[in-house]
Parts: sequence; C-alpha cells; structure tokens
Amino acid sequence: MSLRPTLDFLLHQWLGVASLQLRERFADHSRETFDAVLDTCERIAREKYAPFNRLVDTQEPQFDGEKVILPQATHDAQKAYAGSGMLSAAQDYDVGGMQLPYTVEASANAFFAMASVSIGSGMLTTGNANLLMKHGTDAQKRVFALNEFNGRFSGTMCLSEPQAGSSLSDVMTRALPDGDHFESDPLGPRYRLKGNKMWISAGEHELTENIIHLVLAKIPDEHGKLVPGVKGISLFIVPKKLVDTEGQLTGERNDVALAGLNHKCGWRGTTNTLLNFGEGKYPVRGEAGAVGYLVGQPGRGLQCMFHMMNEARIGVGMAATMLGMAGYHASLDYAKNRPQGRPVSTGGKDAAAPQVRIIEHADVKRMLLAQKSYCEGALALELYCARLVDEQHTGAPEAADDARLLLEVLTPIAKSWPSEWCLEANSLAIQVHGGYGYTRDFPVEQYWRDNRLNMIHEGTHGIQGMDLLGRKVLMENGKGLQLLAGRINATIERAIQVPELAAHANALGQALAQVGAATKAAWATGDPGDALANAVPYLQAFGHTVLAWIWLDVALAAQASAESPARTGRLGAMRYFFHYELPKIGAWLQVVSARDQTCASLPEAAF
Repeated sequence: MSLRPTLDFLLHQWLGVASLQLRERFADHSRETFDAVLDTCERIAREKYAPFNRLVDTQEPQFDGEKVILPQATHDAQKAYAGSGMLSAAQDYDVGGMQLPYTVEASANAFFAMASVSIGSGMLTTGNANLLMKHGTDAQKRVFALNEFNGRFSGTMCLSEPQAGSSLSDVMTRALPDGDHFESDPLGPRYRLKGNKMWISAGEHELTENIIHLVLAKIPDEHGKLVPGVKGISLFIVPKKLVDTEGQLTGERNDVALAGLNHKCGWRGTTNTLLNFGEGKYPVRGEAGAVGYLVGQPGRGLQCMFHMMNEARIGVGMAATMLGMAGYHASLDYAKNRPQGRPVSTGGKDAAAPQVRIIEHADVKRMLLAQKSYCEGALALELYCARLVDEQHTGAPEAADDARLLLEVLTPIAKSWPSEWCLEANSLAIQVHGGYGYTRDFPVEQYWRDNRLNMIHEGTHGIQGMDLLGRKVLMENGKGLQLLAGRINATIERAIQVPELAAHANALGQALAQVGAATKAAWATGDPGDALANAVPYLQAFGHTVLAWIWLDVALAAQASAESPARTGRLGAMRYFFHYELPKIGAWLQVVSARDQTCASLPEAAF
C-alpha cells in the first residue's frame, strides 16, 4: 500500500492546490513540478530512510569523548535530503529556494516522517533558518540562515533547562555583554552565555560543518539580577563553531559542550542532548562563556521563538500522523496475510472449515478502520493547516489575516490531536499483530515507541489545552473561533444537500453547538481556575469536532469522485468517525460545562 494516492487525492481533489499556481509567487509551478518534488522525496525516503529505520533504533548515538558517532546511514540520508533542495523548498529563488507552496513541501516531507522519523529530515534546521529570515539582521540571514538552507549548517532550538522544562519563565541561562564594544559586532550585539539546556534534539553530531543553536537566555538588569517571567527572555544565535562575516569557520570552537546524551524510548536515531553553555571547556579568547549574537530586541526573545515553536508544533503533528500511518499500513498488510480463526454462523464455528485471514473478522476491521480514520483524518488536518500557511503568506489581505487567526486556533489541535490519536492507532496496530506486535520482528512496536514522544514534544496536552481554552478561543474577542465556526457551517450547508451525508452534517452541527456552549460555560465565572481545570477534555472535544468537520469536508470531495475502493474507504472512515468517535465529546464537555473541580480540588494527601 502506498501513501501517494492519498496525498494526491487530498492535494488535488480536496484542497485544489492547482489554484495556487495562479498566484505570482507560484506562477512557475504546475502539477508536473509538484509531482516531481513528491516523486523525488518518495524515492529518497524509500532508498535512504526506510531501509535503516530499525538500524538507527538499535545503533543509538554514542559519544566517544570527542564527538558523537552516528551510523553511516544517517549521514547518507542527511546528505541526500540536503541535496534534494528540500531544506530551502519554500524560500525565494534569489536565496536558492524553489518558491514551493508550503502545502506541497509538507506533503513531500510526509514521506520522510513515515519512512524513519528519527533519522530526521531537517525540521529544526528549516524552522531555525525560517525564524532568522523573519527576525534576523541581513548579516544573520546571510551567514547563518542561508547556510542552513544549503545544508552546510544545521540548527536547533534551545529552550528547556534541567530545572525548567515547559516553564520558560524559570530559565536561568544568563547572557552578559561581551566587552565594551559588544553592540558593534557585525553579526549582531555580542554576548557571553552561561547555563544549561536540556532535551536538545540534534544538539551534537558531525552531520554538518556547524550547528547553529537558537538559545533563550536572560540579560541581567543593572543590579545583576534576572528579570522574572517571560518578559526578560532574549534570543541568541550561538554557533558550535565560530564563523566570520562570510560564514566561513574561523577554526575556533565556541564554548558549547556536550554534557550527556539522553536515551529516550523512541526517536533513538536522533541525538538528544544536555548542553553546557559557557562552562569553560572551550574558552573563547581565553575566557569562559559561549559567544552568542542577539536576535531582535532584548526581552523579546520568546516572541521571536514562537515563530519556530508554532512551525515545530505543526511539524510534530505531521510526525505523529505519519508514524500512525506507518503502523496502519503495516497492520493492514499483516491482517490481509495472517490466517487465523473461522467465521461464526448461525450454526456456530465449523472447525473443519479453512482458516480465514484476520481482516475478515469484524473486530479487526474495527481496529483498522479506527486507524484509518485517525491517520488519514489527521493528515488532512495537517495539510489544511499547511494550506492556511500559504494563504497567510500569499493571499489577499483579508484572506491572509483570516488564515492567520484560523492557524492560531488550530495549531494546538494540529499538534496534540495526532499525538494522542495516532498514538492510539499505533497501539491498535500492535493489537492487530497479536503477540507478534510486541516483538522486534515487526516494526509496529517501534512506531509506538517513536510516537509516544510526540505527546510531550513542543508542549504537552495540558499546555496545548490551556493555550486553546485560555487564549486562542478568546483572542481578538473570539474572532478566530467565529471564523472556524463559519468554515464548519459552510461544510455543513454543503453536506446537508447530499442525502448520504445529511445525517452527519446534522451531527456535526450539534457538536459545534455543544463546543460553543461549553466554551461559554467554562468562562461563566470569569475565573481561569474554574475554566482551565478541564482544559484537556475541552481540547479533546474540540479536536474531535474539528476532525469530524475535516472528514465531512473530505467526504464531499470523495462523494464527487468516481466509484473506486479508495472512495469507499474514505466514506467508510468518515462514517466510522461520526458513529464511533464524535459521540465521545459529550462526556468530555460535560465536565467542562460544569467546571468540575474533581481533579483540581483533590488534596495532595488523598493520592
């Protein structure tokens, strides 16, 4: 089974990406160029990534005291990916990019996430460079971002610290001006950083000439104290190796040292590190302190970093989706070929009858259909968000602003929903395999381990739930939520005219009304403690409603297509989601609407 037909349907028959070719930025593109990009990425993923997914899981990164050792396959994959031009696919022609729509770029990157997510395909490097293109100086763009886009350098994001995971207001890394003329450095105001960063993916390796760390740190006030809260956070470029104004290595190592490798249950092919900044292991000009260059304004670092964080959240959602999809494809293949059991008829089982393949059992079909509805629905959601990115960047002013607001509301869903439900798909894939699913003879246990990390990557469900209910549905007087409701109602109005879809359209309308009523009830007292006590159930119900909408919209496109097994499958997955999944929102929203304090009020001693 191939991913490509699903991508082609979503891109061309559902999202209509051909319409983007009418815009000036994409005028040189066509269905042929889009297909060529997908063909190239599918081939590289098949040849350089998929065959080595188990290898990188078993041959974890090792530190020999001087450098991190990775399998040769990882080096070959990184070289092939950089050579494809995908690191700069969406960039302007004059900086070496393809001016490719982000919708197509995201679709092409899906092949790599499905083939081997932990080998990686440059998500952090591209996000790092994109942030610098938005917030960096001309010199920072030329020296750092462009060399990330061409594959010479790679990038990281350094936020968390050992004592402060998601609580960024508690970061302790300090940045002090480096000398009397620190502000006149051509690469940006120059500081010396000291502190520790934890959970830094791709923080140390030999895959590229240099690693460009984007580091959150605080500049002390005139009394030498760190400003409390997030308002005191600034953002710095801290290269592993120092460079000159032309981006060439000076031969001097920056004071950034690997303190240790973290060994996670999944994504074992990606180095995950604890980094020490400024401990003096690699003194620069005889002094301890990692040299860093300020990005943007002092105290505005988190606002800059959100550019990369939001991009990474959609990337995490896509990674979770494709890991779920990989498990679905594996379990579907297994179910089609594994004989076991016999059908039950009115006369009971006939022990003399030949065994049937397990896909012929209703419960196995249930598990496969659940996976299909989760994973293909999540893929459609991620591509819809990608299409909003293109609209935000190239649409008319009003449409672009609408896309911005819709992305604000949908980003917590795009990150968290696949991370929860495509992980459930991986669990079902193991279940379909039975006892073999727990063994390393089959890939599904690795997919589950790899995907388990995505529930925590880029903010837990609790953080995303508070972001959604505490900020996103309220921002700009609820305009983003109103825009989303308008899009959902437009789909309902179209679907209600189709007899086969009318009942589902009505169910979606009722779900949307329940979400709206629960949103108001949650905030009825105006007390954030009351509202946010059940932010995760709200996130789950909101996400299921969004996915039901996505599936109904996809079903409209499927309904209009020619009869085929794929059409039957899409409509079946839509029906499954409406019959088995959407009804769950009632239980989630009940505690939200009641502002139930069962969890929040239970005293610690009672646990």
